[in-house]
Amino acid sequence: MRTTRLIDENLFDSVDPARLVGARCGHCGTVVFPRQASCPQCPAGNMSAHALPVRGRIWSWTLQAFPPKPPYRPPAGGYQPYHVGYVDLGPVLVEARLAVPRADIRIGLPVRLTTVPAFHDEDGTEVLTFAFRSDGQAGR
Repeated sequence: MRTTRLIDENLFDSVDPARLVGARCGHCGTVVFPRQASCPQCPAGNMSAHALPVRGRIWSWTLQAFPPKPPYRPPAGGYQPYHVGYVDLGPVLVEARLAVPRADIRIGLPVRLTTVPAFHDEDGTEVLTFAFRSDGQAGR
């Protein structure tokens, strides 16, 4: 049986279905991702967990043409470039991998949160990270 784990459980509010968790300032309402203990906008902010929307739109994107820093680990076949972007979730922009074919990527494309394999641990455990895929439900 193949086992999986999340790259960082602190990034998720839930896994099935996938949902990211950020933080929201109780004083000024600023939302951040990933979570942090203090507000970047005001000195009085007490940050609390805040589940993020699962749907958004591509705000900007690019090709990740070189291997990222750890915890990234290249697959057995070596590094393969992939697309990354900022996804506008309303209260916050989230930087993420885009599980969208190049021909379909465009600014404003409706996307939905998903998980994708990031790498495999030495014991064969598949490590999952978050990504966004095209949202066929948008506008319905």
